[in-house]
Amino acid sequence: MLRSIVFAAIAPHGSLAIPDARGPEEKGKGDATAAGMEELGRRFAAARPEAVVVFTPHNVHVEGALAVVVSGKAAGDLAQWGGPQVRLEGPLDRELAIAVKEAIRNSGLPVVGISFGGNDPAMAVHPMDWAVLIPYWYLGGRSQPQVPLVIISPCRDLGPQEHVRAGRAVASAAASSGRRVALVASADHGHGHDAAGPYGIRPESRAYDDRVVEIVRSGRLERLLELDADWVNAAAADSWWQMLMLHGALGDGLRADLLSYEAPTYYGMLTAAFEVS
Repeated sequence: MLRSIVFAAIAPHGSLAIPDARGPEEKGKGDATAAGMEELGRRFAAARPEAVVVFTPHNVHVEGALAVVVSGKAAGDLAQWGGPQVRLEGPLDRELAIAVKEAIRNSGLPVVGISFGGNDPAMAVHPMDWAVLIPYWYLGGRSQPQVPLVIISPCRDLGPQEHVRAGRAVASAAASSGRRVALVASADHGHGHDAAGPYGIRPESRAYDDRVVEIVRSGRLERLLELDADWVNAAAADSWWQMLMLHGALGDGLRADLLSYEAPTYYGMLTAAFEVS
């Protein structure tokens, strides 16, 4: 199943990860993360993927179902985060997206295909949320030619085992496609690291981030299943569900290379690559 997966990573989606998106007051913040993303970009390019699948927590949320974008393109910018000059438009791999959607459905999980704007999905341009744009900035979005995307939203109405099963279905569709596929869990972690942040200080955020660092460093993503959902929510984490899908796609016992972790603002950011060959 892993033979078609040539690259796998956990990547952050905080705007600090892109130096061009930072304001003057943010100078120097996120430098370790940006360096980690640059290294991920080098490894991504060396793997020569033909499609990049991004698990994002910030695209369309569908009640009770996972969602796969089936539009022809996606486009977005970081204007919401003070970086309107950071903008990307990229092609979507509709054939692989539809195969992923069907594989998830055939695994017994609820899933829908989603599109936006034009009524012909092949011609439609879907919004590229920041949790796609920021990893894609480093991982295929500025290469020549661009690497086509598949965008998948998890569903927090479903449990951890369902997300693992969804990840397995994604890997199965990738294997059947014959493509060289990259998998990216777009993930920021606890959001309660700063009293001035929107979530205030949450002790669970530091504890959650420490646990995730330990799990990733060990390469034992299956230990994510030991975490309690209420505790994850108390940590205000934006990462558990995407990482569970990555675990489902990769299986057990893969060596991980933790490239960076920092919490320079109210949320934690981590970059890690997994050895898939």
